[in-house]
Amino acid sequence: MFFNNLAAIAEAAGASLAKAVRVTVFLTDLAHFSRVNEIMARFFPQPWPARAALGVAQLPRGARVEVDCILHLD
Repeated sequence: MFFNNLAAIAEAAGASLAKAVRVTVFLTDLAHFSRVNEIMARFFPQPWPARAALGVAQLPRGARVEVDCILHLD
């Protein structure tokens, strides 16, 4: 769901996730990293953007994943 939201935001800016240059994923459980990786491969085309995955103790509203994405707009 969070990548659908990112795609909608990118589209509203006149772009797509193909314009992503950096993605940061915050996870409350790093054991979910491989699953997030699989999902990201469906939303971001190659060459994939630079990314980082960080383990955090807690996220707002009990979320287990938060994603930050930087797009390069022409």
